[in-house]
Amino acid sequence: MSEQHTILETIEDGVAKLTLNRPDAMNTMTPAFLDNVLEQLEKVAGDDAIRVLILTGAGRAFCAGGDLKRGPGGAVAGDPPLASQVGRLRNFMRSSQLLRDMPKITISAINGACAGAGFSWACATDLRFASNKARFATAFRNAALSGDFGGTWLLPRIVGAGRARDLYLRSKPITAQEALDMGLVSAIHDPDALMDAVTEVARDLAAAAPLALPLIKQNLNDADEIGFAEALDREARRHSAMVATADGTEAALAFTEKRQPNWSGK
Repeated sequence: MSEQHTILETIEDGVAKLTLNRPDAMNTMTPAFLDNVLEQLEKVAGDDAIRVLILTGAGRAFCAGGDLKRGPGGAVAGDPPLASQVGRLRNFMRSSQLLRDMPKITISAINGACAGAGFSWACATDLRFASNKARFATAFRNAALSGDFGGTWLLPRIVGAGRARDLYLRSKPITAQEALDMGLVSAIHDPDALMDAVTEVARDLAAAAPLALPLIKQNLNDADEIGFAEALDREARRHSAMVATADGTEAALAFTEKRQPNWSGK
């Protein structure tokens, strides 16, 4: 590939950063771009040394969705027939599944415009932090599209059904402060402080109990799809398994001895 659509780099101590790298086009999506994103996300998901992933964008945007200059929806699904287009788009949408379901904590550092499928990607991550210059828009209505990359499923679970419907149906852009007020992002920062702040959060997460953190994520993901009784069953199994680990014993000792725990991952 002649153009480097994404840049994956290790920061240190289990933290990696994936930068969307089409800055001249506001990091909008093309087939080659999406192939590259999928390749990198699959690499992260399979790398045991990575515990936390930061997703961000180069330039003035996080990701502004599909590149409409290339056609409806950014023409990411290619040429007809429709069944082939659906299959290609669904394959690209695995990127949202990886961000949500991989056993790593995923964080969006939203440095600028975040719209359309880029908005969906942000919603698929576990945590979101934004520059105070960031702007958010579902954007699909105004592009005569119905929505993809999972945003219509994810957003109601973050901000509530009423707000999600308002954001999708009225397609009104919101500021970083409005995103903070509705709970879409955890915090907002000056643009030049965003990555330092997000990296600090990522390092804190990467230093946490290595066996427990992915299971906490699993519990939270399960809660979107199962009933309360089944959620209690799964919590009980996972919690009891953690109690029986060496790390569980070490956490209790460290608490009693008023020191930082030394995790073994066992």
